[in-house]
Order: sequence, then C-alpha cells, then structure tokens
Amino acid sequence: MLTAWRPIPGPPRDRIKARLLRLYRRLLARHGPQGWWPSRTPFEVAVGAILTQHTAWTGAARAVGALRTRGLMTPRRLASRDHATLAGLVRAAGTYRLKARTLLDFTRWLLVRFGGDFRGVRRAALGPLRRELLGVRGLGPETVDAILLYAAGRPVFVADAYARRVLTRHRLLRTGAGYEEARAFLESHLPSDPGLFNEFHALLVAVGKAHCGAKPRCERCPLRADLGGKRPAPPPGPGASHAATSRTSATRRSAASGMARPRAHSPIVFRAVGSASSAPTRSSRSAGVSDA
Repeated sequence: MLTAWRPIPGPPRDRIKARLLRLYRRLLARHGPQGWWPSRTPFEVAVGAILTQHTAWTGAARAVGALRTRGLMTPRRLASRDHATLAGLVRAAGTYRLKARTLLDFTRWLLVRFGGDFRGVRRAALGPLRRELLGVRGLGPETVDAILLYAAGRPVFVADAYARRVLTRHRLLRTGAGYEEARAFLESHLPSDPGLFNEFHALLVAVGKAHCGAKPRCERCPLRADLGGKRPAPPPGPGASHAATSRTSATRRSAASGMARPRAHSPIVFRAVGSASSAPTRSSRSAGVSDA
C-alpha cells in the first residue's frame, strides 16, 4: 500500500534538449526572428547554395542575377544550356567551370528524379534522399543540408562552423566534433521541426558573429549564464587530429568530385529579407562552404 507520495517512474528527461531549447529562447529574445533565406523559388535557393561554395556572396549574387536575367531560374531552362555557356554566366561566383558542372549535375538529377519539381523533394524519404544528393558531383554535406532545409523545408540541421563553435564552447559538443557528428547530435535532441532548425541555425550564426568568434566575447552574450560561471571551452588546437581527418576527407571528396578543395570554417550565412545583400552571404574573408 502506497503510504507516501513518490515520483512515478517514467522515461528520463532529455536534459540536453531542455538546455538547447533554453539557449534557443534566449537567442530569440535577444536577436529576434532572422527571416532566413529569402528567395523567389526553391530552385533559386538551391542554385544560390551551390554558387556560394568557396566564395563570398557578392560574387555569387552577381552570378544568380546573371542567370535570372537570362531566364534560367527554372530547372528545364538551366539544364538546356551547355557547360561553356553556363560557366560564362556564373563566372563572378569563382571556380565557375566547376560550379557550372555542379549546377548542371544537380539540375539534371532534379529533373530525372522529380521532374524538376521540389514538391517531390519535400515528400521523398529523407535518409535516402540525402544520400542521393551527396552522390551528386560537387555537393558536400553542408550544401546538401542547406538545400534540404531552406529549399525543401526538410528537418535537417545545418551544423556549420558557427553552430559547432558555440556548442563546443558551451561543452554540449566535444572539442573537435565534425559536421556529421554535430548534425546528428542536434537532430537527435531537438524536435524534428524545420522551422525550429531554420531559426536556431540563424540565431547560432548571429551569436557566433557577435560574441563567439575566434576569441570569445562573453561579457554581453545572451548565453553567458549557460556557462555556469565557467570559462568557455577552448577550440581545438592547430594540431588536433580531427582537423587532419577533415582535411584528408575533404581532399579525397574533392578529388573524386572534381571540386576545388573546400576551405574549412566558412559557414553559410543568410541575412534577413531585403535587397541583394540580404541573400545568403559568407561571414569570413576566406569565404566558401566548407563541406568538410
């Protein structure tokens, strides 16, 4: 017979989920909704994600504008152009021959697989779909996930360098965690909600730019209380083994895909709705999708 109140056993509470959502609410209160990836069509989002690889958005924006001016912002029209013509149009984005090939390969995949219709991308089983996209020449994990999240509204977290740096300094990720480890961590502990993933990613970039650069500036950071009085965890040292592993993997993938070697730690950044400068941009001077 029960003579005193006692807790009823049940599934353990996910403390990491609670902590992540607390960070999200604090960031949202400080920075507000970010309104990320404005674009006219899902296909244009995907084209922009590809063109921002290894370059600053200013050049990629000019390339997007050139394609739009020529009426090529539909899959069938873009796929109808030969490689040389397309390369000339996207020259401003840098590594233009490689990007033209990637655009053609992605667009042809989209046409063959879904008739060029992003509604199919929204409905397909996510795991096999992501593996298919990673098999398209020139597409790495960060670009694929940006396409899936921002163009197709799929619940995939873009675990870029900003997200990894912030979460590592708060000891939620181990020092040296790579892209896939960070993505799996976030997706396993957060509700599978693309709207949440979109906003949280944008907010992590915002706090990363404002407070969590190469040298942390914690005094006015909205997440300072989460450290519990501790100093932020240090980033990996220059000799960390994961860096060598990432470089080796990136080199192998680049050689296999024909892409230029990706630069590390240059995540996709999206600005709020506005003019050309409000499109996805790059935060660092050595801009480009790391995909490493």
